[in-house]
Amino acid sequence: MSTVQTYPFDPTKDIPPLAGKVIFITGANTGLGKATAIELAKHSPAHIYITSRNSAKGNAALEEVKKTASGGIKVSLLELDLSSFESIKSAAAEFLKREDRLDVLLLNAGVMGAPPTLTKDGYEMHMGTNHLGHALLLKLLKPVLDKTPDARAVHLSSAGFRHVGPAGIEFDTLKSAKSETALPYRYAQSKLACLLYAREASKRYPNFKNIAINPGEVQTEPFTREAGDDLMKHLQENVASKLAIPISEGVKNHLWATTSPDIKNGEFYEPVGKTGGLEGHGLDDEMAKKLWGWTEEQLKDQAL
Repeated sequence: MSTVQTYPFDPTKDIPPLAGKVIFITGANTGLGKATAIELAKHSPAHIYITSRNSAKGNAALEEVKKTASGGIKVSLLELDLSSFESIKSAAAEFLKREDRLDVLLLNAGVMGAPPTLTKDGYEMHMGTNHLGHALLLKLLKPVLDKTPDARAVHLSSAGFRHVGPAGIEFDTLKSAKSETALPYRYAQSKLACLLYAREASKRYPNFKNIAINPGEVQTEPFTREAGDDLMKHLQENVASKLAIPISEGVKNHLWATTSPDIKNGEFYEPVGKTGGLEGHGLDDEMAKKLWGWTEEQLKDQAL
């Protein structure tokens, strides 16, 4: 009989007061993002923004978060499709119109097992959504993060970063839907990119903290999404789902990372709040610099 993995973190007791804080969570219409919003809303922040590319799912999640929220806090929905630069710019502009501070930016949304397709702007779907879309959002929200004391951006990586091919990030494939890079590697290199970008952002954006996290293998939507090939489908349905922990446990690293006063800039945290998991390409500072340069080049014309 298997035992569910549990972590020594109690959201009720271990999340500090969040009074006055403004929180922005991507992909909070489902899974870990929604679970994070629900828990944080119980601790009296000023305003939580959740995002969804699907308005029906987003509004359903919005009502669910509001039901559990402390009295007096605001919860708002922004429409956001991370595979579209125009959608990202629209959501960022709307947020900046409403707010003059941002305490926590949780870059949570993502895709896994997407079939060989390109984003609206011509990038391989995993890299374009999981990394590049979030990088643009971070870039656009940087001014308000810069002026908010003790602000942080939390980048969602995963254990998958360890499973990239020998080259790590294959930059010459990132605008090809039908490259020779196997589907699991495409997802893995996007999560490596999230990790390396967080580490490099911690050096380039000194006025707020950037950290990366791995939630562990969690029973959430990426493991039930339609897979793009037979191998990925087998891994999702027959392997990952059996190893995964429930969302109630998987969300704990999200909650710790978004609220703990003990985070260190540029670190990578595994559940819950544990360091020391960096290895292989995750330690490659030169690749991180190359990724930063590549990302800046792709986003140079995407100002508000």
